[in-house]
Amino acid sequence: MRKGQLKNQPARFPAGDKNHHQKEKPGRGTAFSFGDPERVLASNLVDYLGIFINPHGDYYEPPVSQSGLAKLLRANGYHGTIPYFRRNMLRRWYIDNDALPAEDLKKAGFDHDVFGNCYFQIVENRFRKKWWLRHLPALNMRRMKTADQFCMLRSGRDPLPFKPGEVVQLKEYDPVQQIYGVPQYLGGIQSVLLSEDATLFRRRYYQNGAHMGYVFYTADANLDPDDETALKEQIRNSKGVGNFRSMFLNVPGGKPDSVKIIPVGDIATKDEFERVKNLTRNDVLAMWRINGALAGVLPENNAGFGDLDKISRNNYENEVVPVQQVFLQLNNILHPSRKIGFATPSFASEA
Repeated sequence: MRKGQLKNQPARFPAGDKNHHQKEKPGRGTAFSFGDPERVLASNLVDYLGIFINPHGDYYEPPVSQSGLAKLLRANGYHGTIPYFRRNMLRRWYIDNDALPAEDLKKAGFDHDVFGNCYFQIVENRFRKKWWLRHLPALNMRRMKTADQFCMLRSGRDPLPFKPGEVVQLKEYDPVQQIYGVPQYLGGIQSVLLSEDATLFRRRYYQNGAHMGYVFYTADANLDPDDETALKEQIRNSKGVGNFRSMFLNVPGGKPDSVKIIPVGDIATKDEFERVKNLTRNDVLAMWRINGALAGVLPENNAGFGDLDKISRNNYENEVVPVQQVFLQLNNILHPSRKIGFATPSFASEA
């Protein structure tokens, strides 16, 4: 018999065996499973930690993991692209000014959306006037114990301190503490993680090919141990990429209910993957307060999303202008002759 092949009943007893008519004793039930346990809550990247002094430095730790917020951009397609869209909208109507180059404004706008903070280094001219602003990456910026002083973390080296008053910080309001800002989308992060988990689970299913989606139940005394072992081997061999296979099973003298397939969760047809993805997508759009038409979402009905011009105007008035006003606060720092500004689009005056 080839490996994995089920034997026929008459071959189990030698010729002339007087005991072959005796009823066999039922064997003990057996169960086995594939894979190792996995943690349900596997990520604490965005736990609200509170404000405390770093024991190895002279600066305050942010209340939320900054590296965790950066990694979350890669966890969901919408969450990862909407900050770029908001950055582009901020840049679109900016009047380029060498006091704050457009490239520095773009980077700071992105930081403000993702981390809830953005930082600029104030550069003075030879007459000690505040003449330029230079973007500093928010991921590595920290507020020091000394009032109005910041430092920049460096890999493998001590933090780089700036002079008091040399760095300006724009931040979102946090009612819990006043040292760092936190992003507005913080309450929707679980939806981002749920979407990622659903996608990774589906990918693992297609890569693996055989999850515990059913219980293979046998209750027949005519299934001898060798046939049971061969059956288990066949099930194990069905695991892997491209190994979705049909299997033939013959139990001589068996009954209609000798073998049963008890579904546990049919991932192929009965899971809620699409529903989870749609719900989490809606949560992500809501936490960023952006219309689906601007996020590249395909409409689910023939009516579509409506007038795109009106949607764009609404987004400008309710989202772009408030962010512009945040950055216009920099004019309170720059020399009066170096003020920055934004152009007004033609549709802004339309009713």
